[in-house]
Amino acid sequence: MQTSDVQMSPAEEFKIEEITLDHPWQWVAAGWSDYKKIPVLSTIYGLMFFIASLLLTILVFSSNSFFMVPPLTAGFFLIAPILCVFLYDASRKLESGETVSFSDTCRICQKNPFNLVVMGLILMMVLVFWMMISNLIFAIFYSGVSLKFDDFLATLFLSGGSPAFLAAGMISGGAIALVVFTMTVISIPMLIDRDVNAFQAIATSYHAVLKNPRPMILWAAIIVMFMVIGIVTFYLSFIISMPVIGYATWHAYRDLVASE
Repeated sequence: MQTSDVQMSPAEEFKIEEITLDHPWQWVAAGWSDYKKIPVLSTIYGLMFFIASLLLTILVFSSNSFFMVPPLTAGFFLIAPILCVFLYDASRKLESGETVSFSDTCRICQKNPFNLVVMGLILMMVLVFWMMISNLIFAIFYSGVSLKFDDFLATLFLSGGSPAFLAAGMISGGAIALVVFTMTVISIPMLIDRDVNAFQAIATSYHAVLKNPRPMILWAAIIVMFMVIGIVTFYLSFIISMPVIGYATWHAYRDLVASE
């Protein structure tokens, strides 16, 4: 068999660049720069994340399932990478000097639609799996307990089983979040930029993290920091932070995957 007939792996097909610990901060700065270039559009995108987060929380509380707010909040960010596809396209257009409009970015789903749908379905399956795990953990530690909102926090954080419950939730949630981060850190921007399938993009994302573990751990920590600030501010900071993270992710992809 000739060499040209052998299908190369994503690691061979796409060269992964080595980066430094300075790069994640540079991505944030580039994301903020993009935000300032299109402030109105960026604010619209940020408001969409803020409103979606707020409505989700209100829905959960209104159904008296407030104990599901933490796992649902975490779950929302498991699927956030696919929701940021419009932001990746906005940064792509800014980089190439094109005009950026809301209608144009909405049409990005017409590019490589099948693989974007595949990626979305994969993330939805991960979300369902995470919800099943979180429900199981809650049932194990608080079986038969009917919590009222007034004593919810006291029961959750001050009861005898709370340290083990919190540890189990953090370990399982952290493991799932790490898998999703590794899968999606650059895969979705790659899908809208190159003619690749979802599994090639995921494999390339995996190799990017594997080749640059320390900078990518720092990048993950920065994202988590923005998420925590968002929750503490009742999602208000998402109006700025979510677009900045989305734009920064595009720049991360451009730095990590060598140009064709």
